[in-house]
Amino acid sequence: MTPAPDAAPAAASDDRRAPWHGIMVATALPFREDGSVDYDAYARHVCFLLDNGCDGVVPNGSLGEYQTLTDEERAQVVRVAVEAAGDGRRVMPGTAAYGGAESRRWAEQAAAAGAGSVLQLPPNAYRADREAVLAHYAEVARAGLPVVAYNNPHDTRVDLVPSLLAELHAAGSIVAVKEFSGDVRRAYEIAELAPGLDLLVGADDVLLELALAGAVGWIAGYPNALPRACAELYRAAVAGDLAVALPRYRTLHPLLRWDSKTEFVQAIKLSMDLAGRNGGPCRAPRAPLTGTTRDAVTRATEKVLAEGLR
Repeated sequence: MTPAPDAAPAAASDDRRAPWHGIMVATALPFREDGSVDYDAYARHVCFLLDNGCDGVVPNGSLGEYQTLTDEERAQVVRVAVEAAGDGRRVMPGTAAYGGAESRRWAEQAAAAGAGSVLQLPPNAYRADREAVLAHYAEVARAGLPVVAYNNPHDTRVDLVPSLLAELHAAGSIVAVKEFSGDVRRAYEIAELAPGLDLLVGADDVLLELALAGAVGWIAGYPNALPRACAELYRAAVAGDLAVALPRYRTLHPLLRWDSKTEFVQAIKLSMDLAGRNGGPCRAPRAPLTGTTRDAVTRATEKVLAEGLR
């Protein structure tokens, strides 16, 4: 099911030290008008991202609307991503679930499909305490793939604070963290308490701040719509080239900040449509953007496109 990719320059060179390094795009998932998953369109999208400067993909994250998928759909999305990428190291499936046993099963499915790592939330329907979090990640790690923790206290109500991340890393349960708390100060405390734990940018609108603080990767949303522009921004940011990174960051930030809003899936899919990509509809309960919200995303996207960024 691996189609010929859309024509695009600027292919990524895989010089990362680990599969979770670089720009790993949390992929949007295309649905047909009847609500079914368009796997062929998804395969083309994976190819497009990799051929436009991105290093890998993260299927079945929140941006991929995994909560709305059947078990078979969710498993097939991973298989399609691995096949389209041509290298499982470039694929980091989301394995979020209610508890560790179910998450471990999804991690085992990812391993069987050939993925290189997994992205793991804490228990996502239970405000777990420290012991429950430690047990949860230990269980997922038993699947054998490197585990990237996803700290999103806004949605899970479980905060993977730096001291807890250090415990998880010391126990061998995680190799990295996608930091989505929004508190960029945590980067320095994480480095102090767990110097071997890789920091990944978890929200598009703090990319520059966390890149300068030592992040070695970006689990990203807006490259779905603007992969080349975002790849250029990321590489300038991690290189500390502020002459390039800061103006680009300022230009893109009106869009990047939508990645941290409730309507981030609809916003990114709308930007994809405006950029000529297949964003398309979402599954319920997400409804299309309307009114001032749709207008704001449209204006911000059209402004960036008018400046020649893609």
